[in-house]
Amino acid sequence: MYKHTVNQHVFTFSTLAELMAKASPLRSGDQLAGVAASSYQERVAAQMALANLPLTTFLEIPIIPYETDEVTRLIFDTHDQENFKTIQHLTVGDFRNFLLSNDTEAEELTALQKAITPEMAAAVSKIMSVQDLILVSSKCEVVTRFRNTVGLRGRLSTRLQPNHPTDDIKGILASMLDGLFYGSGDAVIGINPATDHVATQIQLLKLIDTVRQQYDIPTQSCVLSHITNTILAIEQGAPVDLVFQSIGGTEQTNSSFGINLSLLKEGYEAALSLGRGTIGNNVMYFETGQGSSLSANAHHGVDQQTLEARAYAVARAFDPFLVNTVVGFIGPEYLFDGKQIIRAGLEDHFCGKLMGLPMGCDICYTNHADADQDDMDALLTLLGTAGCNFIMGVPGSDDIMLNYQSTSFHDALYIRKLLKLRPAPEFEAWLIRMGMMNDRYEITGAKNSMRFLDDLNGLTL
Repeated sequence: MYKHTVNQHVFTFSTLAELMAKASPLRSGDQLAGVAASSYQERVAAQMALANLPLTTFLEIPIIPYETDEVTRLIFDTHDQENFKTIQHLTVGDFRNFLLSNDTEAEELTALQKAITPEMAAAVSKIMSVQDLILVSSKCEVVTRFRNTVGLRGRLSTRLQPNHPTDDIKGILASMLDGLFYGSGDAVIGINPATDHVATQIQLLKLIDTVRQQYDIPTQSCVLSHITNTILAIEQGAPVDLVFQSIGGTEQTNSSFGINLSLLKEGYEAALSLGRGTIGNNVMYFETGQGSSLSANAHHGVDQQTLEARAYAVARAFDPFLVNTVVGFIGPEYLFDGKQIIRAGLEDHFCGKLMGLPMGCDICYTNHADADQDDMDALLTLLGTAGCNFIMGVPGSDDIMLNYQSTSFHDALYIRKLLKLRPAPEFEAWLIRMGMMNDRYEITGAKNSMRFLDDLNGLTL
């Protein structure tokens, strides 16, 4: 039992899961699950009690039982006990101070990545302000490689997302070229297929690969189909670069996605066997989002932000090229408004980076949430200062297949110009070589579009 007194009122929290949930900033999803604090006073009491909790507690008390959950087993069995010795004497509050200290630099944080469990990361995030989350995240550098290098300091990459409601090849190709003209696509050219058929996935993979080879683009492709489809596509000789899968923070959540750790390993090894990376072998692309466990009725009474951090332990086990929190996609039942979406996006980025993941964010909202593009502009700017690895590039910021609002090619240009950020170095060199970026690192691609369009006449899809 955990206790804290506020204004002579003693608040008690019977379990570690309850303490963590009630220390969370307000979330509509936690209210829906019945685990949220009932008042601001109770939330503050929980945060104070959590700040006094030793980090070692999280190695003594599993949030979800070890015996019944393979994600818990993964967390405990892969914990870096040796490097944990440097912080094992700290409370959660002390850990926050350590992370914010001027003496704590990127090298120390890198060494601690696998010593920090998801629950430790989630706990310290709950007692941090927005500026705390941004400052610590900005210290973290997580670099991955496949055909280019993503995550270097001073760089911001984009996923070019040319979705189409009927998987129309010409429509997808038009969006791809539009994005490339604006310098988008260095993180990945990634398509969410409208239909979940292996034949469609193979067709789309061949489309991206044909364009990539035609123009010698140093990037990677992905069709965001279920991992079982991707394994079948590999077996049929498809040009698979990155293997995608949505993941969650409990075994039961992952079961609802039709996956487990064994299946993820199978997909990982299948992609590695192709050897398609030219400068690195990070081959996995994972997407997550607060609320997925609750929507699957698989939350075990744990708050959604802690479960989101546990999903990062799943991702970390497979050395991914990209991890993307699709922060506002699930809807207002889980993140009600712009304020909750902004806070959640910064928490997710912080926890992922602290745990050693190449975090990006789909800065997005659904049309029935109490949010608008002003909120997304704010989150985009905050994540840019926090050192986010990549964001989405969607034509007009409106995904016409998934029916939600995200960030556009122009949004990426804005944040790169504002913060003097540049694309991945190999992709940047390609843009300059193609005459689509000048020597001041300004995109001029639209002026040179006829060069691409002329070449398309001879392109065989």
